[in-house]
Amino acid sequence: QVQPVESGGGSVQAGGSLKLSCAASEFRSINYCVAWFRQPPGKEREGVASVGTGRGDTYYADSVKGRFTISQGNGKNTVYLQMNSLKPEDTAMYYCAARFTWSGACAAVGRPYDYNYWGQGTQVTVSS
Repeated sequence: QVQPVESGGGSVQAGGSLKLSCAASEFRSINYCVAWFRQPPGKEREGVASVGTGRGDTYYADSVKGRFTISQGNGKNTVYLQMNSLKPEDTAMYYCAARFTWSGACAAVGRPYDYNYWGQGTQVTVSS
């Protein structure tokens, strides 16, 4: 059972940066797609970015392109989300999610129902 563990959330002013981490020993395998989702208060959960642990392909939601970067650490068991130029509308609970894939690629960020394994979430608050 994959159990992603997130860390790195917090409060920041608009224009600032935060780096989220998602750790699981299974991410050392080449057969996972790992994604970040977020859920603002009162809204649906939406995909932010994804990375394939085999092929290293990355995908982003239009709302974060050019500001957020998803990457896999050198130790391979951690996936990061570097968030720059943060805006108040980025305020949300951020979740790490993963699914097994034989191809080692993601093909897209995907929808929540595409993912089997979820972390508990970490809160990001951006003030204006």
